[in-house]
Amino acid sequence: MRWLALLPWVALTGHTLVNAALLRRPVRGATVTERVAVLLPLRDEADRVTPCLQALLGQRGVPSLSIFVLDDGSTDGTAQVVRSLEGDRVTLLTGSALPEGWLGKPNACAQLAAAASDADVLVFVDADVVLAPDAVAGGVALLRSAQVTLLSPYPRIVGAGRLVQPLLQWSWLTFLPVRIMERSSRPSLAAAGGQWLVVDRAGYDQAGGHEAVRDDVLEDIGLARMVKRSGGRIALADGSRLADCQMYSSWRELADGYSKSLWASFGSPVGAGVVVALLLALYAFPAVAAVPLLAAGWGGAALWALTAYGIGVLGRVIAAAATGGRTWPDPLAQPVSIVLFAWLVVRSFARRRAGLLTWRGRAV
Repeated sequence: MRWLALLPWVALTGHTLVNAALLRRPVRGATVTERVAVLLPLRDEADRVTPCLQALLGQRGVPSLSIFVLDDGSTDGTAQVVRSLEGDRVTLLTGSALPEGWLGKPNACAQLAAAASDADVLVFVDADVVLAPDAVAGGVALLRSAQVTLLSPYPRIVGAGRLVQPLLQWSWLTFLPVRIMERSSRPSLAAAGGQWLVVDRAGYDQAGGHEAVRDDVLEDIGLARMVKRSGGRIALADGSRLADCQMYSSWRELADGYSKSLWASFGSPVGAGVVVALLLALYAFPAVAAVPLLAAGWGGAALWALTAYGIGVLGRVIAAAATGGRTWPDPLAQPVSIVLFAWLVVRSFARRRAGLLTWRGRAV
């Protein structure tokens, strides 16, 4: 019976393996003939926009490509950096004042989409993303071959946060039935990452665009849900071979970034508590329990706990291998990663209750 109790870990890691095997990936060397607009919102990104914009200017396989950049009230010289890199395919926009009831990123993305009125496909990219030369063409080609309205190719995450950042891809590969999500019309069954989104323009407009998610902290997931509500389809993909993303450069920046939005990921504090408790029970408790069990002479129970821990680590290895992450030794720290994630969830709710959530100088 003790070994039968390992079924939850076996099932979840098995689900990770199935999802990894079915994961969509943009093709290399694609060519598309549609009118494509790359949309880049910027706010105080002078120190990291250069690699992103240079990569956009180097795109190939898209003869009809335009690039729109919006400076959203930067105070660090972002606009000057963009001007120094501008080519004839770059249009630099100055963002308007933030309207009542809007958050900054949805407002910036809405202005960019309005400027790209002639495009057939919109490609939203964050400043911390560096695309390979054939990434835009590959993303658009996959959008069309998968016959979806919105495609979310997850980039390879680099930089700070090796203990926490890999949980992003691992979580949806482990707990989200990816292909069922694609076929389901339920808005609640949706996932997306705003670092790189590829969207059919007609479907974007039908879903209400970013105006429909103007006050949503998780505007990427909100947009995916609106696409489903309007009758469209969404898909996730592994974009790690075509894009790198350095979301945070320090632990403090990561903690603030996660705290800004984690509270909105669970629906309620009770829901967050249930999820965090389940993660701790499944992926932290076995490793912690193994040592005292062994010290108490309960060798069989200690072996069970270590096996549960090992199966959990295997799930992290599978997820990392499928999404361009580090397969070794980082997955061994899965219990530490889960504990840190739990702390970030608590911090997010505490800072929201205290009214302390800000991002790029704006209240959230």
